This record gives sequence, structure tokens and C-alpha cells, in this order.
Amino acid sequence: WYHEHEDLNKWRINFMTIDWQKEVEARKEDLLEDLKNLLRVNSERDDSKVTPDAPFGPGPRDALKHMLAYGERDGFKVKNVDNYAGHIDLGEGDETLGIFGHMDVVPAGDGWDTDPYEPVIKDGKIFARGSSDDKGPSMAAYYAMKIIKELDLKLSKKVRFVVGSDEESGWGDMAYYFEHEEEPDFGFSPDAEFPIINGEKGNVSLALRFKGDNAGDYVLKSFVSGLRENMVPGTATAALQVPSADAAIAMEEAFYQFIEANPVSGTIEADNTYVKIELVGKGAHGASPQSGINAGSFLALFLDNYEFLGSAKQFIHVAAAYVHEDFYGEKLGVAYEDEKMGKLTMNAGLFAFEENGTEEANFINMNFRFPKGVTVDGLQSDIEQTVGQEGATVTRGARVMEPHYVPMDDPLVATLLQVYEDHTGEKGYEQIIGGGTYGRLLKRGVAYGAMFPGYTDTMHQANEFMSLDDLFRATAIYADAIYRLAK
Repeated sequence: WYHEHEDLNKWRINFMTIDWQKEVEARKEDLLEDLKNLLRVNSERDDSKVTPDAPFGPGPRDALKHMLAYGERDGFKVKNVDNYAGHIDLGEGDETLGIFGHMDVVPAGDGWDTDPYEPVIKDGKIFARGSSDDKGPSMAAYYAMKIIKELDLKLSKKVRFVVGSDEESGWGDMAYYFEHEEEPDFGFSPDAEFPIINGEKGNVSLALRFKGDNAGDYVLKSFVSGLRENMVPGTATAALQVPSADAAIAMEEAFYQFIEANPVSGTIEADNTYVKIELVGKGAHGASPQSGINAGSFLALFLDNYEFLGSAKQFIHVAAAYVHEDFYGEKLGVAYEDEKMGKLTMNAGLFAFEENGTEEANFINMNFRFPKGVTVDGLQSDIEQTVGQEGATVTRGARVMEPHYVPMDDPLVATLLQVYEDHTGEKGYEQIIGGGTYGRLLKRGVAYGAMFPGYTDTMHQANEFMSLDDLFRATAIYADAIYRLAK
């Protein structure tokens, strides 16, 4: 009987005796070296350098190719889908377990203590842009597959690690990828936190648009703040013409009083009647706008004390009166809360104004994460009613993501939670977030790690880092989870 069922017995022995953490320990120096080299690739999207060979600019393409090269080096089946995305395959089977990571990163921005593209290890953490979002977690998932391959464990399903390059922007990588490749049957994205993310709010961006005219003694020449719609702006600048040199001096005094009274810093320079202001807040992930300090809205709050007129006044006043610290849409008239999915949130990620500019150039871009019960049409209509009287028009972004949820009793969710409990000794529980991950690409898709409860969230912020202990522990969890799901 033993010889007739040799494969089954091998599986039983392997499943009961594999020390996943020990397997990670044996490879951690290689994992860390591969991660460092990947983090050195500046993979910010750059539309000014887009070519047919680099659909999102050279950085995302180079990072994608770098990651796929690891798969080729280690003997996996690898495919590059026209530099939009690619995949690394392990095993065969009628079903496919998909793992979705991404190589693109948000702009580094200001405020770093080190070079964001030269990884530094300090105090048990690795600092670099992309270390926690999402190159570190992606490397953990890849090494989990590598461990299973090197142990020659038997699988009944194909495991496909899908590598994206446009997650932080428009998800054009995945749109193109799924036009050319089959969709996995179920899977997860290592791009959030443990125990699991089995629900994600909807996601849409709406822009408030303004003309570029000024009509008063105070003239708004320009106003710029923000890098991406899904980041809380950490800096803001404005250039102004004021009525007199005395008015400029008075504005300087008022500005320093303002920053003394508020959680911001900054500088103001006056050259006769020309004034330039730079204000510094704190960047954060746009899914949690309350955790940042929005430099754009704070600068508008300061400028709203002055007699701007025309569209300049409308732009400043709407930003100050309706957008500033309106994290849950209350001032905009769209506040909503679902019992399971929680509150709607709003992040004003981009501010732009040019004197004599068009409505295309002058806008406040607001990114909404919304629960079940909210419609995008209703959201837009309610905001138009609120700010229409202030001279703003409302336009909708091209990408709309509806709320996503996979039930707790789904075998995928149940298995992943069990693995988490087995490795941590902590009780697993479901979570629903405002952030959007590739987990929502699949009907039976979730986000799973790599951050652990109580972690310090530095995603989309200066000095982004990932704990090395968490990196290695997540790798062991991923290896066990992939094996249980695909054995």
C-alpha cells in the first residue's frame, strides 16, 4: 500500500515537516540582495518618455524586466507581455492560482533622509521607495515560489506570479495583460496587510474645474500641489501679485503666524509686490487622507483670507471651505457609511491653477474611496449641487472601480487565514480597506500581507521602509499558503 501511494505519503511527510521559516533563513541573504538590486531601479511612471517599447516610461519597463529576469535565472517559465506586464509560472494544472505584484512606484517626492533609490538597511529596516509598496512584498512572494520549486513539492494547480507595472496610476498594465492572457481562477496580491484584505472600497476620481481669471488687487499667478491623486500632497507652492509692498510685508507676518498656529512649515519671499510661498505638510497614502497633512488645502486656507476675485477666488475658497480636511465628504455633502465597509473617504491629491489658464489646467483632483451603497453618478451629482454655486464644474476620471468583497467562508479566505494563524498564533479576521490592490482583479481575489498588524505605514511617504523580520516572516507565510492552495 505504501508504494502504491508513495506520492500521497511524500505529501503528508512534507506538509507535516517543512519548516518554512528555516527554508527562508537559508535564502535570506539572496532574497535581500535581489531586493536591493530591484529597489535600485527607479520605476516611477514618466509619460514624457513613453514609447511603444516602454508603455509607462523606461522605469516601470526596466523594473518589470528586472523581476522577470529573476524568474528566468531560477528556471521558471517566464513571459513578458509587451513590457506592460508579465508572469512567472510554477507547476501545471487545470486551475491557476494567481499572485499579483507590481513594480511601479509613486514618485519619491521630498523629505527623504537617504537616496530613495539606493536602499539602506538601518535598525532592522530596509529604506527605499518601493520597499513596502510593492517590491519588498513581491520579492517575498517570489521567493515563496522559489522555495516550493527548489523543494520539488508536488502541485495540482498552476501557480502564476503576475508582475504589473502601472498599479499606482491607471492599471493600464492589467487591462492590456488580460486582453492577451487568461485570468487566473483565484488568488491574492501581496500588497496590503495581514491577516487578510477580503474587501476593498470603490475608487473614483472627480475633478473640480475652474477658469483662470483674476479680478481683484490680489492676483493668483500660479498654485501647484501634489504628485498623484492617490497621495496626500506634502508640499504646495503659490506665486502672487499683491497690491503694494506694504501688503507683501503684512502677508509675510500673517504667514509666519499661520504656520505657527498650524501643523505645517514653510517659507515666503517678497520682491516688492511679487510674493512666492512654499508650504510643507506631510505626505501619506490617499486611502488614508486623515493620516497626512495636506499642504495644498492648508495653503488655500491661508490664501482664503485675502481679496482674490474671479476664478482665482473660487479656486481658493472651494479648496479652503469644502476640500480642506474634508476626509469623509461631509463638507461636500457626500458623507456615507456602510456597516461592513465603513466610511467614504476623500483625498485631494492634486491642485493646479494658472493665471489665464483653461478649465483643463485649473483643477482640484479628489480621489474617493467609497463603500457599497454609493453610486458614482450620485456622488458627482451631489458634489455639483454643493460647489456649483461656487463656480466649480465637476468632471469624472476615466477609471471607476466598484466595491469588491470575497466572503469569509470562501475556501481561499479560510485557507489564508488558517495559514496566518498557524504562523503567528494570532486569530485571523477579515478587513475591508479604502486602498485598491490587484486582489480585486479576480472575483475570488484578495490582498494578503505583507505588513503585519501594528506596522508603521510609510507607503507613499518619504523614508518608506519595510521591516526585515516582517519581510522574512511574510515569505514563510506565502510559501506555506501557496503550497496549501496549490498542492
